[in-house]
Amino acid sequence: MSGAPLRAVIADDQALVRTGFGMILSADGIEVAAEVADGADAVAAVRRTRPDVVLMDIRMPRMDGIEATRRILAERPDGSDGTRVIILTTYDLDHYVYAALTAGASGFLLKDVTPEHLVAAVRLVRSGDALLAPTITRRLIERFAHRDEPPAALHRDLSDLTPRELEVLRLLATGLTNAELATRLTLSPTTVKTHIGRILNKLDLRDRVQAVVLAYESGLISPGSTP
Repeated sequence: MSGAPLRAVIADDQALVRTGFGMILSADGIEVAAEVADGADAVAAVRRTRPDVVLMDIRMPRMDGIEATRRILAERPDGSDGTRVIILTTYDLDHYVYAALTAGASGFLLKDVTPEHLVAAVRLVRSGDALLAPTITRRLIERFAHRDEPPAALHRDLSDLTPRELEVLRLLATGLTNAELATRLTLSPTTVKTHIGRILNKLDLRDRVQAVVLAYESGLISPGSTP
């Protein structure tokens, strides 16, 4: 990707949102590969243009953003270099947003986002980071994570993690940043990043958002837990 402009697709059934976001991205040197009004066209646009990032509305005709996200991420060639999805929403604590995160989205933005935050978010997600503040991640997932599974029923893949990696995942899910993890575990920030990278690789996860979701869904951590 070195030297190539960052490319985005905007999927929203409101023309004003598409036009406004497109102008903001273009003004900052981000190429808008396509603007579409529904999920089905979003899937087709991604197949055709292979963008770095998709800004995806949830409620759209024909196919909603959740199903479109699921199809787009299922088709990409690998978990590191494919298209990433940012969900556009009106409310942050929305079960549709949670469903989109479990489908593989790398985060969400409120539609009243500032131009500066919009551009920074697109660039952040393309770099491989997740777009969710730790506190918002936790509030959202605690509200909507499944609670009907026995607390001890761990996801089978968690058995691949070392005790230290399980500890890092557990603390990560409580909302700690990398810097806070380093302080808590008396490790360097670089070592913390290495542990998180290994966790994502072993569990075949795209980013830390999916890691946090898995920690709750698997019962490794339960709603209300504190760091």
